[in-house]
Amino acid sequence: MSRTDRQPRRRLDPDQRREQILAAAADTFADRRYAEVTVAEVASVAQASEALVYRYFPGKAELYAALVARAVDDLLDRQGEALAALAPGVSTRDRLRATALVYLDHVAAHPVGWSAPLRGDGGEPPAAVEARRVARTDYVDRLRAQLADRADLRHDYAIWGFFGFLDAACLRWVDQGCPPDHRWSVLDAALGALEGALGDWDA
Repeated sequence: MSRTDRQPRRRLDPDQRREQILAAAADTFADRRYAEVTVAEVASVAQASEALVYRYFPGKAELYAALVARAVDDLLDRQGEALAALAPGVSTRDRLRATALVYLDHVAAHPVGWSAPLRGDGGEPPAAVEARRVARTDYVDRLRAQLADRADLRHDYAIWGFFGFLDAACLRWVDQGCPPDHRWSVLDAALGALEGALGDWDA
């Protein structure tokens, strides 16, 4: 006699299945370092077999690199939404404040996964390191586009230095447990550092 209590397995198209695996990977890697997670664990969370995961990603390194790229795209989308919600004509500082707040939200949501690469204890594969390098260059270009058009070395170092300062401040914030009442101090310190390095927002 055949069973009638089984739930039919829903077939997903390739894009949906890939997204399901990436979502499972995001959950699995959220609070753990790269070396601590296995493909088997990701497959279990995705309710899929390891073989199916390997059908979409050649290995853990490629899966993780795709996850990093996905997180970068998601962060940029949310920062774009934050900018779009601002009133026309707001100051450069307010625009940077809006995007930096989104970044702080990202850090607070993924403190272990975010901080591990910066501490050098994440054991990330080269593909993920390269994805982060490309993303950082893109962040610098986006910041440069919001500031006055200058080509001097001070301007260049100020922009690159801003992200280094922000990440260092966020690492300290993570070490403190990301207390919400410290959020504005982190933000104001980073923006103040950039303003001081530039000399003037519009110079």
